[in-house]
Formats: sequence, C-alpha cells, structure tokens
Amino acid sequence: MAMTNRRSLLGAFGALAAAAALPGPVRTAFAQAKLKPGPKDALLVVDIQKCFLPGGSLAVGKGDEIVQPVNEMAKRFQIVILTQDWHTPGHISFASSHAGKKPFETVQLPYGTQVLWPDHCVQGTEGADIAPGLAIPHANLVIRKGHNAKVDSYSTFIEADGKTKTGLDGYLKSRGVTSVYLCGLATDFCVAWSALDARKLGFSATVIEDLCRGIDTQGSLAKAWAAMKTAGVKRVQSSDFA
Repeated sequence: MAMTNRRSLLGAFGALAAAAALPGPVRTAFAQAKLKPGPKDALLVVDIQKCFLPGGSLAVGKGDEIVQPVNEMAKRFQIVILTQDWHTPGHISFASSHAGKKPFETVQLPYGTQVLWPDHCVQGTEGADIAPGLAIPHANLVIRKGHNAKVDSYSTFIEADGKTKTGLDGYLKSRGVTSVYLCGLATDFCVAWSALDARKLGFSATVIEDLCRGIDTQGSLAKAWAAMKTAGVKRVQSSDFA
C-alpha cells in the first residue's frame, strides 16, 4: 500500500474515532446540525381552521393531529404568521356556485383550472374560525385570503390569478425575513402554493412535512411535492429542529 493511501486511511479512521469519542449531544450535532430559527426566519401557519378539521365541511384527514405540535413549533420562531381562508358566500371556488357540478370536479375559469370545493370558510361563520386549541399568542400577523369572490387564493402570497398580491411578501421583507417555514393545511394546496410563491418572490422555503396534512385528490399530493422539489423547496421534519 502506498504511503499516501495509508495516511489517508489513518486520517479517516482517526476522524471516526474522534467523533465516536464525543459526548452524546456533541456527537449528534457532529452528525447533523439541528435547525435553529433566527430573526430572518418566519413560520407560516397555513389555514388551521375549523372547516379543515374532522367534522368540518372540507375536513383534511387527521388535520387535528397537527394543532398541538404546531403550537410547540411556533415557540421556536420570533416571527409567526397565521393565515385564514376567508371566502365570500357563493364564492367561485364552491361547487354549489356551478350548476350540475360536484365537489372535487374541475372547471375552467379565466385564471385557469379550478378545483371545486364544498362551501367552506365563509366569512364570519364558525367554520372560518381559527381551530380550537391553536394557541400562538405571539403571532405577528393574520393574513386572510380568498376574499375575492371571483378568484380563489390557495397561496398566502398571490391569488390564483397569478398577479394579485396579499401583501405578505412586503411585510416579510420589511421585517428582514429571508426564509419561510411552512406548516398547516393542506399540504397539496394552500401549503404547496404558498411555498412555490415564496420561492418565486425570492425567499428560501421549507415545508415541515409532519406538521402538515394533505387532501390528495387525483394525485395532487405527489404532484405538489414534485413541483416543490423542482422549485427548490426544502422538506424537513419537526424532529430536525433544536
């Protein structure tokens, strides 16, 4: 064996031995650094509302499971934004607004293909309320979206027409935020569209997968993850945080 090869191997073995000898917490950090949000990071808590919980008009399976873990995650962030779907009665995204159409069918609207939903999160109704148990008293801002009767808005940044902004990007930039982390309901619609628009607007975007739940209609969940990966959206678990 050549001297240089032996030295390389000895160096590698030495590094491994040194890592193994480190105390448990240090060894863990050596293997993988934990995420520690700072003043340039914001948490977007997307649409955790009564209508999207079990028993609601557009219930997302096991959506109630994320409420308490989201409360705990929010404690790690200085900047937290809550969002609410906030539709008008007879909103264009409701199946009931289109004769002969059923929920989860699609129609073509001026801004593109629209999935039709059961009536949900109507302004001023109990179903539009923030979910019981979601307790984030230090939240900085609540963004209400979908209030344009003729345009849907999955994204917390831009309505479905692709041009009308909610103003969230301006708020975040004025606070010096460069990176957003997302959790909430539903993974394949409001969370995914928000993450994609965050990237378009110049933010780093990371979805906390286990603090989301999806609807998954017609393969929408797999499509959403594929689109997010292509756009450079990161995918992590809550256990990745310090």
